[in-house]
Amino acid sequence: METLYVELGERSYPIYIGSGLIRADVLAQHISSSQVMVVTNETVAPLYLDTLLSSLAGFKVDVIRLPDGEAYKTLEHWTLIFDALLSCRHNRTTTLIALGGGVVGDMTGFAAACYQRGVPFIQIPTTLLSQVDSSVGGKTGVNHPMGKNMIGAFHQPVAVIADTEVLNTLPDKELSAGLAEVIKYGLIYDPDFFDWLEHNMETLRAKDPTALATAIYKSCRIKADIVAQDERESGVRALLNLGHTFGHAIEAHAGYGAWLHGEAVAAGTMMAVSLSLKEGWLTIADAERIERIFIAAGLPVKPPKDMSESDFRELMAVDKKVVDGSLRLILLEQIGRGVVTGSFSSEHLSATITEMTA
Repeated sequence: METLYVELGERSYPIYIGSGLIRADVLAQHISSSQVMVVTNETVAPLYLDTLLSSLAGFKVDVIRLPDGEAYKTLEHWTLIFDALLSCRHNRTTTLIALGGGVVGDMTGFAAACYQRGVPFIQIPTTLLSQVDSSVGGKTGVNHPMGKNMIGAFHQPVAVIADTEVLNTLPDKELSAGLAEVIKYGLIYDPDFFDWLEHNMETLRAKDPTALATAIYKSCRIKADIVAQDERESGVRALLNLGHTFGHAIEAHAGYGAWLHGEAVAAGTMMAVSLSLKEGWLTIADAERIERIFIAAGLPVKPPKDMSESDFRELMAVDKKVVDGSLRLILLEQIGRGVVTGSFSSEHLSATITEMTA
């Protein structure tokens, strides 16, 4: 087991990475009372709920199973967690445990932030994407039909338990979606990690446990470092959104769940790459190299053809990175160095959208 820490003073917490970590000795130290509410979904529960419950012997445990999928990441389904907490008489010392992917983690964290004005929660992410990204950093929330993750709160977990063993049951499509976020870390922060990913992509897609543990550790290390510098995304943390402004627009346009988040991020990142090329930062060789790694990861490199420039601009206008009416994007100055900027050519942006949707 490897352990990383997100350094946030009194709200610091560990990220445990390894195989077979859903066990009592890891969990119990982060549960401060007898009450526990496990939030999971209909897909994950049959696979891992019994293992978790056996590790929680001695605690009073209740369970709520949510429907599975991004389409259910709504206020309506989020309130089901409160219904369960109140009907089972959970008090303000209860601990919520999120057992599932990014949707379960985001909804559970948001519920923990709000229930009786804030209770602790533990993240047990069961997808690669959630292990390397959404479970770390305290961003929680739900979607609105007009924008992804537009309703939420910052609420840090007390621990993240990334059990690599659960990835054995992850569908290949979901694994590829997680790899989009892994690639992102190399692109914005660590060119050596990007090199490593180029040489190990086939091994990662084959679910080699050593390679996956390495990728998870390196990704979480980068994210923990960035979050420690900028918890509430007032500066450097925005780099973690490479490709996300375009990607969120794709998800909202297609209907949440039609494109996996990682698929939309991959296509959105290639749009950011195209714009970076037009701005004179990346070379054609850089752009081709980035496209090759996404293809090798089994990911799309273009958005839906039915999206127009007006579709993108309308949906991007409600992005969380819009400041005083001005859109900011995360672009690449080079592989391994991202930049948050509003100083890009509107003509270049229009040309990028036109070319990428042709």
